[in-house]
Amino acid sequence: MTNHPITYNSFPRYLSAKKSVDDRALNQHVWHSLHQSLETRRVDSQNPLQVVEIGGGIGTMIERAVERGLFTSVDYTLVDALAENIAMAQERLQRWAVEAGYGIEDRAKASSLRITQPPSERQLTVNLETADCFDFAARPAQAGRYDLLIAHAFLDLVDIPRTLPRLRALLRPHALCYLTINFDGGTILQPEIDPGFDHLIESVYHETMDQRITNGRPSGDSHSGRHLFGHLRAAGIEIIDAGSSDWVVFAGSVGYPADEAYFLHFIIQTMQGALHDHPALDQPRFHGWIEKRHAQIERGELVYIAHQLDFLGRL
Repeated sequence: MTNHPITYNSFPRYLSAKKSVDDRALNQHVWHSLHQSLETRRVDSQNPLQVVEIGGGIGTMIERAVERGLFTSVDYTLVDALAENIAMAQERLQRWAVEAGYGIEDRAKASSLRITQPPSERQLTVNLETADCFDFAARPAQAGRYDLLIAHAFLDLVDIPRTLPRLRALLRPHALCYLTINFDGGTILQPEIDPGFDHLIESVYHETMDQRITNGRPSGDSHSGRHLFGHLRAAGIEIIDAGSSDWVVFAGSVGYPADEAYFLHFIIQTMQGALHDHPALDQPRFHGWIEKRHAQIERGELVYIAHQLDFLGRL
């Protein structure tokens, strides 16, 4: 069987396609706890809430937070290591603000946007930073600055015990941490192709997460979600709330919602990239399996479920 002729390698498009998946997945009880916790904090245009999002991608969490009324007056710093993500965030947030009828001031040189929400005159200032999260957290000017840290679909990609203390340094006393979509050891693809081989692929795929090394250091954990209970306490972060945030993607009568077919193709291609030379897999058989999964998506048959956890913590 020949390789699938289309490649799904646009990470910004994947992040865009993922937004509707995340919208459904985010734990609503944890979100409500965050909303309640923020309501107790007095903020105004002279004293806005200071928020930092690490690994913020293309800005979808900003859109979600504003659309759901999470903030009144906020100074929001989005940090991402990929320049293409920051460029997409700048373009996307401008378009989103205009389409939503918000007032917008564009200060492109500073990679900053000021968005006003009529008629309430809520104000959102967004600062976009292309930076490694550790380099950003090490800047003296950032120490103890923020009231809320957001890490969305990020912590399961790093060495959590090493990362949390560095991110903690960004926060003021009693600051909040909203940590979402932390993978927790469950990848389900239906319908089955070959149950035994399906299970083997899932197992070795999770092993690649556990064994991943970035810049000479461990950078993953296939059970990050459950392990965060211990990691957060060790870092001096009280857990206020936690709950599941599973991705569940399936096609309805008119196919997959929004751009979620691309999201699924990207996931399958990611699995292919992680396992393309894995010694535990018969590679011709595995490549045939990948082709069948892509074909299932194109026919609207594939159901994808990934088990994850959300957390709200307080310093």
